[in-house]
Amino acid sequence: MDVVRTAIGLMSGTSMDGIDVALIRTDGRGFIERGPFLGMPYEADFRRRLKRALELARPLRDRTERPAELREIELELTLRHATAVRAFLERFGLAANGVDVLGFHGQTVLHRSDEGLTVQIGDGRELARRTGIPVVYDMRANDMVHGGQGAPLVPAYHAALAGKFQQAGEAVCFVNIGGISNLTYIGADGRIAAFDSGPGNTLIDQWIEMQTGRTYDPGGEIGGRGRIVPALAERYLDSPFFRGNVRRSLDRGDFAPLRPDEASLEDGARTLAHVAAASIVKSAGFLPERPSAYIVCGGGRLNGTLMAELSAMAGGSSVLSAEAAGFDGDAMEAEAWAYLAVRSLDGLPLTFPGTTGVAAPVSGGVLATP
Repeated sequence: MDVVRTAIGLMSGTSMDGIDVALIRTDGRGFIERGPFLGMPYEADFRRRLKRALELARPLRDRTERPAELREIELELTLRHATAVRAFLERFGLAANGVDVLGFHGQTVLHRSDEGLTVQIGDGRELARRTGIPVVYDMRANDMVHGGQGAPLVPAYHAALAGKFQQAGEAVCFVNIGGISNLTYIGADGRIAAFDSGPGNTLIDQWIEMQTGRTYDPGGEIGGRGRIVPALAERYLDSPFFRGNVRRSLDRGDFAPLRPDEASLEDGARTLAHVAAASIVKSAGFLPERPSAYIVCGGGRLNGTLMAELSAMAGGSSVLSAEAAGFDGDAMEAEAWAYLAVRSLDGLPLTFPGTTGVAAPVSGGVLATP
């Protein structure tokens, strides 16, 4: 009989806005019982520190390298995750000894899939020591050792969830719109295909912060007042990333932000929301077939302008928020990291040829005990 474990997932994504904490009970296979969720935003000073980490990581050639300042930021990040775990346990009346494992994503500061290099900062051993809970971390690296792109990893969880929504004979596609967007296709026959689809929130957030000092466009309201600037949109959508049959994983630096004088605040936000939606549809052209529904999770689902653009381009496929499909779009990535941690403990595959391009299904992750 498969063992059901209680797992907490910790996710700090490319938007660098905070830590998502979610609990599930799962056997790492088909049984999933979703529990509570908590979002812990970063303060502005620490967000600036994380952006500094991106600069410090740029010259790295080994994923274990930690120049002194980067190591300091890594420790700060780890301590914040420990604080988030303690706050989560206290908020929901849970005990650390009632949690079997933490799935710790850390913060991706460098991802060069073509070079087989990915760097996630976050000290799993220190997190285990400070929380008293075993930690599975560094879950991307083994995939890249075996020839994969190291991303996306969430598809294994999407596939497990699909059975709760999918109608017989229909394909569905989960769309995660974080800093970078990615797609997970689950065919009627259970076939999985997944890949990064293009820029998600990152370009919009960078534009809004550059122009206003705010960190995002709440609800897509700013973009909703603007117009698409075709020349700017095409500059992104003509990228070689959208041509050819080889899908690759993306780093947040693969698409350069707009320059400050290239558009008005509103037109820039609208154009970049259009780019995010069009990127999804362009990349969906590489799926085995058009899905009956797109289920949208991640922060981008809250951008009404982006969602309206996606609905208009979806070509007859329905576009649903995760909540409309019965899920929690805020919690899903953190839940996925909890699910993957349990799979890692059991030596089950985290990635597959159809998700990262790895030659054969492969497990991964490093286990740290208190």
